Order: sequence, then C-alpha cells, then structure tokens
Amino acid sequence: MDIVSHCSELKSVPLVYSIDSSTPPSGRYVAENILVDSPTDQSSRWSTSVHNDSNQWITLRLNSLSIVKSITFGKFHKSHPCNMKDFKVYLGLAREQMVEVLHGSLKNDNIPETFSLKYVDDSGLCFPTLYVKIVPLSAHGASFNSSIWYISMTGIADEAVIQRVKQVYDQYQETQALRHLLKHLRQRRLLTPYQSILERAGVEVEHPLVSKLHSSTVLHGDWTNAERVLHELSDTGLFESHLQSHQSRAIWKRIHGGGGDNVPSPRGGHAMCIDHRNSLIYLFGGFDGRQCLDDLWVYDICKRTWRSLDESTSSQLEAPGPRSCHKMVHDPTSNSLYVLGKLPESDELKTRQNGNTPASRDRIAPSRTSASEFYRYDVEGRTWEQLTDPAGVGGPSLLFDHQMAIDGDRRIIYVSGGRVGDGEGWSNTKYSGMYSYSLQHKKWLLLQHLETGVHSTVVIPPRFGHSMVLDPTTQTLFLFAGQHGDNFLSDLYSYDINTSTAKELSSNITACGGPEPSFSQRAVINPKAQEIYVFNGLTRAPTSGSLTFLPPNSPCWVYRYRDRPGKWLRVLHGPTGSPINDDEIPVSRFAQEVVYDPTTSSIYFHGGNTGTSGPLGKAFEKDNEKEVTGSEERLGDFWEMKLQRSSSSDVIRRATFLIRQQRFKEMCEESPAVRALAFLQNEVSSVVNHHDPEEAESFRTLLTHLLSSHSMPGSPPLHEVPERSGETLPPRKRTRPNTPEQSPVRLSRTEAGGATTGTSSSRSAGKNVAERMLETKDPLEPATDASSEQRFQQRNEVFEKILHFIDQDEKQPTSNLLDLFGINLSPC
Repeated sequence: MDIVSHCSELKSVPLVYSIDSSTPPSGRYVAENILVDSPTDQSSRWSTSVHNDSNQWITLRLNSLSIVKSITFGKFHKSHPCNMKDFKVYLGLAREQMVEVLHGSLKNDNIPETFSLKYVDDSGLCFPTLYVKIVPLSAHGASFNSSIWYISMTGIADEAVIQRVKQVYDQYQETQALRHLLKHLRQRRLLTPYQSILERAGVEVEHPLVSKLHSSTVLHGDWTNAERVLHELSDTGLFESHLQSHQSRAIWKRIHGGGGDNVPSPRGGHAMCIDHRNSLIYLFGGFDGRQCLDDLWVYDICKRTWRSLDESTSSQLEAPGPRSCHKMVHDPTSNSLYVLGKLPESDELKTRQNGNTPASRDRIAPSRTSASEFYRYDVEGRTWEQLTDPAGVGGPSLLFDHQMAIDGDRRIIYVSGGRVGDGEGWSNTKYSGMYSYSLQHKKWLLLQHLETGVHSTVVIPPRFGHSMVLDPTTQTLFLFAGQHGDNFLSDLYSYDINTSTAKELSSNITACGGPEPSFSQRAVINPKAQEIYVFNGLTRAPTSGSLTFLPPNSPCWVYRYRDRPGKWLRVLHGPTGSPINDDEIPVSRFAQEVVYDPTTSSIYFHGGNTGTSGPLGKAFEKDNEKEVTGSEERLGDFWEMKLQRSSSSDVIRRATFLIRQQRFKEMCEESPAVRALAFLQNEVSSVVNHHDPEEAESFRTLLTHLLSSHSMPGSPPLHEVPERSGETLPPRKRTRPNTPEQSPVRLSRTEAGGATTGTSSSRSAGKNVAERMLETKDPLEPATDASSEQRFQQRNEVFEKILHFIDQDEKQPTSNLLDLFGINLSPC
C-alpha cells in the first residue's frame, strides 16, 4: 500500500500544539486563550486588534511534525458579533513557507465546526506540517474585531509514519530540483553537463520517447523521424491525460420520439431513470404547471420511440398517486423501478402561499399521501407494490427534493438529503440524512447523522435540491450543491462506502472552475472515464439577495475526479469552429431530468421549467443573462447529448503541424522558393484544420517567411543574425582589454545581467549569459548540424509546444528554474 492510501486509512488523533506567534491582540484577549475550551467565558478568546484586516493572524506550532487532517473551531455559548466569519488556514514546515489549504466561513451560532484540511498536494503526495496559521478575514459584526474562541486539530502524529512521509516528500523535492536544473541546462544548450548529471544522479527527466523526440526535433532536425515518434507516443498512451483534460464540446440532437401525441407532455420536477442493458429510459410523474401527473412512460433508445405504460397509475391498487419532487431508480436484477418520496399536500399549500422556495413552481398537492411513499414497479408484470414505510424500519421519513442512486451489482439504493415533509412547512425546515437500502435484505441503514461538531468525523451538511452520483467501481458517492436554509451551496463531498467516511473535496467549486452555487441542478456520472457531467439549475448572483436567475446558454460542466481533488471544466456547445443557433441547444431551465447511457456514452435530457416567479424568481437581466419573467413554461423537449473530445489522431495532426511549420521556415532559408512553396501548399496545408480560425491564421502567416527570406538576397543567413527578434540587448560595458581575445569572460554577481568585465570575442560582446550559452554549439550536438542560436530556440519552442500534449509525469517539469527566483526586495 502506498503512503497516501495508508495515511487516508489511519485514524486521526488529537494533535497537541502551542502558540507560536500572532499579531498584537486586542487587550486581554491574548492568543493563549484559544488553548482552553470555555464557551461560557466571555474572555476566553483571541481577538484581533483591528477589524476586517487580512494582515491579522495567529500561528500555532505542533508539538511534533504531523499530518493535519482537520481543524475544529469552538465557539461562544451564543451568537456573538465578534465571532470570526471568513478565514483562511495555512500549513507549512517553516513560518516563511506556508501554503493555503482552506478558505472557509463559520456560522454565527454556538455549534463547533470542523473543516477538513488538504494534506495531499497536487502531485499526489502527503506533506507533513509543523506550523498552522489562521488568518481571520472578517467578523460577523461589520465593525467588530474577529475573535477565535478555541481551536483543536486532528491528524496523524505517529513518528514512524511521519518519518516515512517526510522521507518520501524530501526525496520528491530533491528530484524535482534536479529535474528543473536539467531542463534549464538543456534549454541553454548545455548538453554535456546535462548528460553528465543525468548519468550520475540516475534521475529520469522524461519518457525515453520524449528524449527521442527532442533529439530528432531540436538536435538533428530529422523531421521525418520526429513525425514517426509522434505515432509512437500515441501508441504508448502518452497523450491520454491531455485528451481527458482537454475541454469537451457538447453535441446536441433534438429527439422527437416518433412525433404526434404519443410523447410525454411538458413537465418539470419529474423522475427519470435508465435500464442501460435493455436501452430503455423510464419517466414518471412531474408537474405541468396546473397539476401533478401520475403517468408512466418508457423510451426505447434503439427504436427512438416513446410508449405509454400507464396513463394514470392512481387507477391501480398500491400504486403511487400524482407527484413531483420524487426520485426513481432501476434495479437490473429484478427489472423493477423503485420510487421514493413526493412533495406532500401541506407543504405545497404553504409553499404556494409563501413563494419562498425556487422549487415551488413544480409542485402541487396530490390527493393522497401514504407515509414515506416508497413503491416498486415490476416492469415485466406491469404491476405496482407499495413497500413497507421506511420511517418505521430505520429509513427516512416522507421527503422530497432528495437524491437517490443505485448500485445495480450489489443491489443497494442510496438516498441523501431532501426536506422532510412533516406538514410543518417552511417555518420549521427539517432535513433528511443519508441512508442505504438493501434490496436483497429489505433493510434500511442510516449512514450519516445530521449532527455537527464531531471532531473525528466529517459530516456532510444537510441540504435539498442537490446532486448525488455513485461510482460503483470505487464505491464512492459524490454529493454537491443544493440549498440549505436560504443559502445556495457550492461545496463538494465524497463519501467512501467501504470505510463509511466523508471527505470535503472542495468548499467552493465555483472558485475551482465549476458551476455557480445552484439549486435543482442535475448530474450524471461516467465511472469508466471517472467524470461527472453537471447541468446548471437556478443560481443566485452574490449581490441579488434572494433573487434567482437561470444562466444563459444552458451551461454544463465536466468534473474529472481521477486525481483528487479533481478538476472542473466548462463544456462548450457545438463542434469546433461552427456557429451555434439557439434552436440547436436546449434553452436554460431547472427541474429537468437527465440520465446517462454508458453503452453509447450519451446523455438524455428531458423537460424542466424555464422560469421562476415570486420573491425568489423575479430575476434580472445582467450582461448576457436571460431574464426570467413571472410567466413560467414547462417543457416537453427531449435531447441527446454527446461529448466531442480531441482524439489521438487530432493530437498527432496538431503536433505534425507544429513540426512542419518549423521545417518550412528552415526550407525558406536553405531551399529554392519553389520547393518551399510546394511544401507549404501540400505537406503543411494537409495537416491544418482550416475551419479553426487560429490554425488557419497561423497557416496564412507562414507565407510571409517565404517572401521575407527570398526578397532580400543581401540579408545574412538566420544563423548569422546576432540578435533575437524583438529583443533589446543590454549596453556593452567598455573596459581596457587585459586578457587575450579568446579568454573566457568573468562576471560578478551584479554584472551577470549582461555587462562584461573584459574583452570577449565579437560574437559574445554585449551578450548576456543566456545568449552566450545558446550561441555556442555543444560537443554532443551532431557535427553535421550547426544550428544558430535562433534556430536552436525555434526548434526547442516547437518541442516544448508538443510537450503540452504529453502526460505530466512523462515529461520535463512545466515550470522553469527561473520561475523560482522572484524579486529580491527586503521588507520596508
């Protein structure tokens, strides 16, 4: 087992710490007060000396090197205007080298709050910590200083484990330092010391095929072999990470389902699920703007037709009545549908009177309510069965706006969140927890309580109108967004079913490139690609208060979770380079239903609500945002969406274009114009996507190289041009010559930027260090290729552009050695 997996499975223990330092406190509220948890003591806190100042901080020192997994903030026994609201947490081995691991916010109440902290970096390594720094950003009271009452932390302090973690991390840092140095040496044409260090240290900078590409492209200019290496890179799978991380495009296709009236009527708040083995999609219920529905439909993906299974389930014994805000899954083993929940009559009436929930537009009171409303539909027999009330056997009470997922192989249903429909309405909102239901044993199990403040366990905050999907391969549930109270959420959690543990992957997915905080968004999962596809719902602008709106152009995202904490990417609409008409993509909406077909990698998208009304829905127009009017429309359109991605062949084509551009530029300098022009028209043009504006423009500009190279016969060859294009050389410092003409140039620290202390050759005079290294051919370079400084850099630029397509672990570091050196300026 690797060290990261080992650390994730180790149980956290309380970590002991002391106060290291802090900014000046306010009066008697010194930093040492946070060591004691005294919630009733008004003075037991550390308080900043000024309010709303990000330059205030407190630094804690752990008693020993540790891995910090969570931090808990204790509170005063009642709300207080000085309670810290927004804050940041930093970790590090030294005070001067700390990284931000959390940007969070505390509630103004008396309940302690626990936050998960990042302890695995972007390279996938655990990092040990000695110092913890908390930076208060604001207090709940606008003009009050921020106060911290108590802090406790949990993590790993086992000496043997920490020693191993430190050893692995130190080795990684040493390797990275060498890899950056080696990259810098090769960039500067110092191939001999590069090769010497490589052999002595035994460090692998890159995959052997990448080294082969560098040799063919930069050193030899062997273009035919360079193009051959591109195919070898593809066959070895070195383009896979790029293909997965590249921004996808959504290709939409409207499905009419046979036409006529034999299709589901417009609706929102309905339920939909898929039987992917038989290529069937089931749809049940919803709200059409006037009443709840109880019709059951099936769509045959192969025949591309809808068929009504039941026009009104209410006519059957033990069948569910009209409903909305319910959920439905398909069990492949028994070929059955399971339906859970609905909006109860009492909540609907109060919702319609108050208008204070965005989901209220797709709810109406059904004529009957039966306990928790749990049903099974036998597809073969076309009969319904009302199942035992879950609330009486350890399951959830009647709930709505929840989420449900099924593990078809293990025959387990998972239910999370939602509002409890107990008839008390919005004045006393109750939330449901997380449950599992075994279809084989017919047994409910509570997976997570709604209690907070448990130091050793991360609890997923309660919510409704959220998203939840299941990866059955890794046995992981992903849960995000939704609404709690009046707040739209933008967090993301994972729940490990095997270990019964939750983990916060992000406190703000919007800041990570994901969707805005939203309600009633929809999500489906592709476990094979380890991707989640998210379709936006209602969102709320930061300054709009309770006003909600629908973002324009039906935005959707891909969340790739192969490497945690994962990566968010916005999905573009339509093929590359093609304009999109409004009728070629679905209009923005919420309360729609979405399913994913793993057989065809297609997403099916049906219905929804185009607008909101009332206090939450009187939306506004801002920039290109669609204005949502008080008039609502339920939709009955049905769409199929496929994601268009870059293929390996496309990556090879684009890389070949880069190689042939450089080959053409060199032909312009060395070959007859007719030969260069023929190469441009035939070989270069054949690998250009002329529908891509950027590629087409790059192709057109190549002709200028041909014209400039052959219109000025008196101009020197490229390898004799002393300066790089567009670069101003530093002034030459004139001194009395005191060394022979061929002697090396010595530089002091202050003169390393380009000033010389002695006479150098005419080629080196006035040059800076980098230029002198680049203009000198290395002994390891082939004798037949005397590349100039500029040509060496051009070829290296082509090589590094191709590296963008290659997996990060198989190439030189992306960052440069020079990036590590900033401005050396002492503090005032």
